[in-house]
Amino acid sequence: AMAPEEYRQGRPASHRELFGFHTKDYIQAFERAQFRGGVEDSDRRRYQLGTLENPYFPGFFDTASLATGSGVLAAEAVLEGVTAFSPAGGMHHAAPGQARGFCYFNDPVLAIQRLRRAGLRVLYWDMDAHHGDGVEAAFAEDPDTLTVSLHMDTDYAYPYQGGRLTDWPGLAVNLPLPKEVNDSEYALAFAALWPRLLQHFDPDVVVLQAGTDILAPDPLSKFRVSNGLFWQVVRQIVAESPRLLVLGGGGYHPIALARCWTGLWAILTGRSLPAELPATGQTLLKAVEWELDDADAPGYGQQFLALQDTPRPGPVRAELRERLDFLLHHHPLFANRSSAA
Repeated sequence: AMAPEEYRQGRPASHRELFGFHTKDYIQAFERAQFRGGVEDSDRRRYQLGTLENPYFPGFFDTASLATGSGVLAAEAVLEGVTAFSPAGGMHHAAPGQARGFCYFNDPVLAIQRLRRAGLRVLYWDMDAHHGDGVEAAFAEDPDTLTVSLHMDTDYAYPYQGGRLTDWPGLAVNLPLPKEVNDSEYALAFAALWPRLLQHFDPDVVVLQAGTDILAPDPLSKFRVSNGLFWQVVRQIVAESPRLLVLGGGGYHPIALARCWTGLWAILTGRSLPAELPATGQTLLKAVEWELDDADAPGYGQQFLALQDTPRPGPVRAELRERLDFLLHHHPLFANRSSAA
């Protein structure tokens, strides 16, 4: 159980905070839709509200505002000297005047803005399987904010543009990873980029978007990463960040997400993970309504018995080595400073 000092009650974002990134007409249309109980056709087309991608549901403005304000609150906690985790956040696709990719408000942008107003130099590291396009665009002109995204290739994955190896808006670093990327490959990519960027950019604070859709079971990902490798990456980020804000993100397999973020929380709070889940934990996971898994598939029941996945190592393909080599020799942050991976 969490101790009272380990959590804070979230709060909605103020209009002033929302106006720091989002347009007034978008916010008004969003509020109007909630008040009326649905989205008008003209607003749906203009703002992408009420679509299959960004559906209407009762209270959807209040829900998005609470998640966003909680991210800003978490940033303020970081300014007080603590490491903070806002699991409802990480909505990295939202644009100033449109909802995009299940993201209504861009809480990472607002959280980073709060840190920047305090004069901090920010390294934003995006683990989500989808390119963090909204955050990248927001800070493309800010030399004191570096956005880094390791993601599925946008030639076949959302947002279907940007995020390519040669896309460097501002100082952004983008690494599209090959399909079926395994633990060994992801570990190599992280080891090649993280220490160099930490040294070259020298941030005051790291903002980690901890989307779990890189995990093998996720239905919207083409990756094959285990949560053990996810935790390995997080442990190093926690150990080496000068200050740290962790946000949630994409994750479309609720059982995989719950198992992964339980481990993430344990890392952030210094707790140990049990080799086997207690009966209460197993009961909670089995109660999750989820019908996309094949109950007859090998290993299906293991996800209810333990938190950690079976490791997924594999060969490191030349394709990935070539992409890393290109970045380390051509990106402005690395050129003339690094050698090949």
